[in-house]
Amino acid sequence: MTILFEHARKLDAAGQVDDFWMLVDGDTILASGGDGMPPDADETVDVGGHWLVPGFIDLHGHGGGGHSYDDAAEEIAAGLATHRAHGTTRSVVSLVANPLPRLLESLATIADLADTDPLILGSHLEGPFLSQPRRGAHNPAYLLEPQPLEVEELIGAARDTLRQVTIAPELPGALETIDVLVEAGIAVSVGHTEADFDQAREAFDRGARILSHAFNAMPGIHHRAPGPVVAAFEDERVTIELILDGLHVHPDVAGMTFRSAPGRIALITDSMAAAGSVDGDYQLGSLNVTVRDGLAVLSGTNTIAGSTLTQDAALRCAVEQAGVHPIAAITALTLTPARTLGLEHAFGYLKAGFTADAVILDNGFNVRGVWAAGAPLLPFAA
Repeated sequence: MTILFEHARKLDAAGQVDDFWMLVDGDTILASGGDGMPPDADETVDVGGHWLVPGFIDLHGHGGGGHSYDDAAEEIAAGLATHRAHGTTRSVVSLVANPLPRLLESLATIADLADTDPLILGSHLEGPFLSQPRRGAHNPAYLLEPQPLEVEELIGAARDTLRQVTIAPELPGALETIDVLVEAGIAVSVGHTEADFDQAREAFDRGARILSHAFNAMPGIHHRAPGPVVAAFEDERVTIELILDGLHVHPDVAGMTFRSAPGRIALITDSMAAAGSVDGDYQLGSLNVTVRDGLAVLSGTNTIAGSTLTQDAALRCAVEQAGVHPIAAITALTLTPARTLGLEHAFGYLKAGFTADAVILDNGFNVRGVWAAGAPLLPFAA
């Protein structure tokens, strides 16, 4: 069945087009344009002058809607449903540090889900190969120095669905582990680390291509010690994750980050179960988390424990508070994460040959409708 989206304002990494139309055939964009009469279709969606943007891609999230991705398959699916209603059409499912048998089980569960749900792009091990002093909301009892046998076990359990591994490159064996992961086609992210500028740069030279949630759980920028953030700024190969909720990173610092690494920012959620839900008490892995006024912290501490962010809220924060141009902000939610995973041939643009993932936004960048692979996840009501 074909669907025609018409009377839209298109916004993607290629720019803005007013009075835009897009023809979808099944799960693929068949044609698009901004001039002349649009073609006929089996169904027509009158976008009514709202924004039409590609579906968002979240490289890094742990839950939503009261559900954690560290739990059973049903909980993961329920958490993903919350984010899909906020415009995230494709997700990488992230796991915190847990005992190795639990991680193996979780990776297998995500692989099973990905077999039947193409909107799940795979898994992300944020733990266990992290620095103890920079562990954040990861249980210190479950942090490990990388060992070849354990790394191979984790890769095997994921059955070719392990997309990303966060690692502190200063750990013994970390650089050799980066080699193994890169050879296996898995994106390596530098994060939860005490690494200095030179250690981060060496990790990037070994093949690490992501900086996990920039500025959080790592040394900051000092005029005599530039640290991993500046190393990532200077390396055109590196994607820089950013949690843009106005709490993890000041909006002015976020704006500086966009200017310092244009086209290389990926807006992630790093969301825990309270994203899209209410304040209260939750769990992140094995640790208790308290959420008050939308800020998640380890219970009884001031340590931030993930976010309550959805990607549409990150878009609004980028444009309204950080002063990021809407094209750059949309790129950070779509094409940049797609390219980071080697999927830029299929996602990130609203043009012929690309996957029919699309989001309708009103003038305030609030989600009004969501489609993934040509199927409605949130029907649009004019």
